[in-house]
Amino acid sequence: MSVYDPFFAPDPAVLDGSYDFITCTETVEHFFSPADEFERLNKMLRNGGWLGVMTEMRNDSSFENWWYTRDPTHVCFYRVETMEWIALHFGWTLERPHRNVTLFRKPPAIRE
Repeated sequence: MSVYDPFFAPDPAVLDGSYDFITCTETVEHFFSPADEFERLNKMLRNGGWLGVMTEMRNDSSFENWWYTRDPTHVCFYRVETMEWIALHFGWTLERPHRNVTLFRKPPAIRE
């Protein structure tokens, strides 16, 4: 297991590895450039691997009153439709076992 956190475990060598399972627990809302970060995660994820994301999902309630926006480190917010778009964009499958958990799976390599 490898751990990376820009503040608490800033080991950039971890970002050059490849992994069967990556978790982003309460972190994707800190992405200033989510497209770049998901692209990096895709490159790190091995074929057949899983990416688990835990973040609160935006719903139809008032954005201004949503408690999740009060954290100044939260700079990016997601909806279920956003997660579906991410899966489609990368060709991943998607499962949602809980309201704030999304599991993506990168397809296994095609054997010829």
